[in-house]
Amino acid sequence: MSLFIAEGLFKHFGGLIAVDRVSLTVEPGEIHALIGPNGAGKTTLVNVISGLLPLDAGRIILDGVDLTALPPHQRVRHGLSRSFQITRVFNNDSVLDNLLLAVQAQTGSSFRIFGRRADKSGLRERAIELAQQVGLGEALDRIARALPHGAQRQLDVALALAAQPKLLLLDEPLAGMGPEDVAEMVALIQRLCAETAILLIEHDMDAVFQLADRISVLDYGRVLTSGDVAYIRDHPEVQAVYLGTEAAR
Repeated sequence: MSLFIAEGLFKHFGGLIAVDRVSLTVEPGEIHALIGPNGAGKTTLVNVISGLLPLDAGRIILDGVDLTALPPHQRVRHGLSRSFQITRVFNNDSVLDNLLLAVQAQTGSSFRIFGRRADKSGLRERAIELAQQVGLGEALDRIARALPHGAQRQLDVALALAAQPKLLLLDEPLAGMGPEDVAEMVALIQRLCAETAILLIEHDMDAVFQLADRISVLDYGRVLTSGDVAYIRDHPEVQAVYLGTEAAR
């Protein structure tokens, strides 16, 4: 049985069908990339999977647990975590404080004694471990808003990792990055698949082809086709809909 199963996911906004009977799976340790043109429904799909938007039809199962009716925080408890297309961090707090809050949220500890959270057993160590995991071990005291864009994206991923996910949803983690930051994030994602499966939404096709074990192509809210990199690269409909002749070479 697959780690993650989405069956017949359907979401509409009035007369607009954004996600049209989408079914896909993610296997343990797999990076499954989701690509498609702007407006294809990729972010809406991730939002219904994570619970930010309610489904109109379909079913979502993670590691044998039906998540369909659960709110987002309960989906996180069952192993589903995500980053966002627009980075969501506590801009006025340090990297360490951001991570302490995320770790504390996963332990169920109280938020009332903000100033003493670093003293709680294991929280600080786990926060530092997360920072090191994403390459921010030397930036613990830096204020989040002062970080370069690439480092903010790394912090966003670290916040998602605090939940120790079974499936990590990455929504355009390379957006707005320069070549050096892209290379660092690609290397990070490659390392992460050793501990969590990943559903990746990304427009950078060079990165997708480098990272993905399997790719699904979304068009007008539907899965056009799925397959490995070689299959997707050479698929004529995918070339026509999304890749174009240059990217498909």
